[in-house]
Amino acid sequence: MARSKPAARAQAAGEARPVVHPEIRPGQSIELLKELHILTRDGQLNQDSRRKLKQVYHLYQFIEPLLAEVLAGTGDLSLADHGAGKSYLGFILYDLFLKDKPAGTIYGIETRAELVQRSRELAERLAFPRMRFLDLSVEASTRSEALPERIDVVTALHACNTATDDAIQFAFAKQARFVVLVPCCQAEVASVMRHNKNASFGMTPLSEIWRHPIHTREFGSQLTNALRCLQLEAHGYQVTVTELVGWEHSMKNELIVARYTGQPRKNAMERIEAILAELNLTELRGRFAC
Repeated sequence: MARSKPAARAQAAGEARPVVHPEIRPGQSIELLKELHILTRDGQLNQDSRRKLKQVYHLYQFIEPLLAEVLAGTGDLSLADHGAGKSYLGFILYDLFLKDKPAGTIYGIETRAELVQRSRELAERLAFPRMRFLDLSVEASTRSEALPERIDVVTALHACNTATDDAIQFAFAKQARFVVLVPCCQAEVASVMRHNKNASFGMTPLSEIWRHPIHTREFGSQLTNALRCLQLEAHGYQVTVTELVGWEHSMKNELIVARYTGQPRKNAMERIEAILAELNLTELRGRFAC
């Protein structure tokens, strides 16, 4: 049976209205969520994108209070995201927190020029004027005049290998108030452990912990993050380590949040030195004991 004209008009109007999902917060940029592949091109949420959205909100709940504290205290805010990639984290933080604020700038730092250009274009399209994207290494960004002398918050989300360590050094140089890290793989420590394995067997029975290759990788990753935490504490940061999301989502699941207090842990550097000596890793002193 043919529909009446009013019914047909009502159906057409319903189809024209954007889909509203209760999971999405009011005021969020739908175009951004599509760019991040959290929403499909027709504005839908599937099971995978719901999981992504849950992860985004979970990470945001850790960072948002830090941003609010800085902004309330100084009236301004600067955040540098290292190894930014497509700058997903920076865009989400801007959209959820800074978009409606009168001040605050997010800097995405990435060495791949094509990703930097893509992020610049997206920020312009979304009208996010206080986002900056720099085609720089971490080392170069420490000296770059394109960044302010001090940075309030430094983030590194899954920055591969030693990029997380470089971000920590950047935070020290920029006197960051907060450092938020989700470490990715770090091959350097495991590589040195493998290289020194035969000598280590004669030095300490602890070498059994990394005798097998899979244990070398896993223990190397665990040790790397423990040394990073000690390094932050040695430089006056109070460190909290927690789980980012459930293990069903990601094995790279560790979240390190550091708050600058100006009170270094007295024995932190001694602990680093002792660990490196005990595990035959003294050649890594330049990485962690500085």
